[in-house]
Amino acid sequence: MTRKTAFVTGASRGIGKAIALRLARGGYDVAITARSLTEGEEREHSSTVKRSQTAPLPGSLTTTASEIEEMGGKALVLPADLLDFDSLEAAARRTLDEWGRIDLVVHNGRYIGPGLKDFTLETPVDVLERHVRANGLAPFVLNETFLPAMIEQGGGTVIYVTSNAAYRRPFANVEKGGWGISYAMSKAAGHSIAGVLSKEYVDEGIRAFNLEPGATLTERIAQEMGRAGYDALVWESPDFTAEAAYWLATSPEADALNGKSMQAKELCSEHGLMDAALG
Repeated sequence: MTRKTAFVTGASRGIGKAIALRLARGGYDVAITARSLTEGEEREHSSTVKRSQTAPLPGSLTTTASEIEEMGGKALVLPADLLDFDSLEAAARRTLDEWGRIDLVVHNGRYIGPGLKDFTLETPVDVLERHVRANGLAPFVLNETFLPAMIEQGGGTVIYVTSNAAYRRPFANVEKGGWGISYAMSKAAGHSIAGVLSKEYVDEGIRAFNLEPGATLTERIAQEMGRAGYDALVWESPDFTAEAAYWLATSPEADALNGKSMQAKELCSEHGLMDAALG
């Protein structure tokens, strides 16, 4: 039986890695993209313009690929930057050239850098532009390449890993655990994609979903926890989002949710996925 194929952005660590591994375990070959090719790479990942943070984060495409292959899947390693549209188009084209089809695209990656935890009047316009480019426009660029291939093959699934910041006001300001304008505006841009696709291309077999992880404990969050004042006790495992993404990609029941937004842990609870997500 031919394995299905998936493309996952931000797959070097965190939610993206968890999704990629769950897909591989479920019979997918996975093209993975992110900036970190090998362990120990340093780059800016501070959430605010007020300070710099370049300490290496755990995780890399190489590590994720190795774990995919240990599960019997194929991993296509495609280093790319969400701000560099040429690199994204090249990654998408190579995936189609190598595998000839694409069954699932998961837009998980987001802009990592200043702006997430900055007040509006502290946010430079160029910082806001980078967030919107990575979180809203980059998925559009990838869809421009992948959607025609999906339509030609008879269908496919698109998942945007969203946030309640896209449609709700923060519960507090950035100093007390809330988010900044850059994150809210940019995730709202990406959040709009699934609903539009579900109406435009449903007759061509395209399904599109927004999947909200909720507060999720990733490697980066763990490293930044004390500095940002987060409470680790309320953060969930990325495995809830991974299990929910796999269900959306493979279950015929998900057809009824086309174009809608779901919260990952709630979806797992409603569809009997909790034991699988908890391991």
